[in-house]
Amino acid sequence: MAYIRKHKDKWRAEVERHGHRATKVTDTKREAQAWALQKEAELDALAAGGGRTFLDAVEKYKLTVSSTKRNPDWEARRFAAMLEHFGAQTKLSLIDSARIGEWRDARLKTVSGSTVQREANLLRNLFVLAAKEWRWIDRHPFTGVRLPEHNEARHQLWGWREIRRVLRAGERAGGKTAEMARAFHIALRTAMRLSEVLAAPAGFNERRRVVVLPRTKTTGRDEVPVGRIAAKLLAGEKFTVDPNEGSVLFSKLCRQIMIQDLTFHDSRATALTHLAKKVDVMTLARISRHKDINLLHRVYYRETSDSIAARL
Repeated sequence: MAYIRKHKDKWRAEVERHGHRATKVTDTKREAQAWALQKEAELDALAAGGGRTFLDAVEKYKLTVSSTKRNPDWEARRFAAMLEHFGAQTKLSLIDSARIGEWRDARLKTVSGSTVQREANLLRNLFVLAAKEWRWIDRHPFTGVRLPEHNEARHQLWGWREIRRVLRAGERAGGKTAEMARAFHIALRTAMRLSEVLAAPAGFNERRRVVVLPRTKTTGRDEVPVGRIAAKLLAGEKFTVDPNEGSVLFSKLCRQIMIQDLTFHDSRATALTHLAKKVDVMTLARISRHKDINLLHRVYYRETSDSIAARL
């Protein structure tokens, strides 16, 4: 219940709700009434959430959802940044659409729209679970929040000159950097992702020339057929570098030899673009393990118009 009363030449608003009391002195009666309504709404939301904090929700999500995923580290890093932004002890019910919008705008100053989309999907899933399954809040705060558009698909391809520079520089560097150069070569021949390449030697069947992956980014167990050159590369020693460390080493190597605007993941598109000249689209999708042919065409097939015209 709210009480509005005269206090000297000002107005005092007092709110008592769900065992909580709050008071504020304002210049006008209208300001006191507006504050009282807002405070009552906050206390109602706080009561509905049982006083649970954003940290409580993050810890429960990590325990019940992230732990079931192959690589929970990405979500853990994103949640750490979100906790810093929203505040670990912020009541979950007090994070509304306005605060989500502020977080979105802050992230867009440092990362791309696609990155914000991925992070927003993670955060939204947490709030949906908190509302529909855990019953910690009445509704999730993403309703009405505008999210940025995804970035345009990349068009970069690795050229053979750049590829040779990376392979030679990696071999000279030795150690785990040399491992990454070999992993890069395998990726160019197989269209596998970095994490898949690093796990490939353990699952390589030399007789069948097939890599058995126990679990991939989008599916469970899968098999990847490989060519003769890739088979020779896979017959070597197992990799000792992990995906996160390997990604950093590869980026560092590219900077050292002044290769810009090309990433390890571009090797997947490069491999698929070249393989498209040898096999039909269904075989290509089988190699890439894409269920959506449109995604394969839109994102990973990057042959230029000039190259296509030269073949006509």
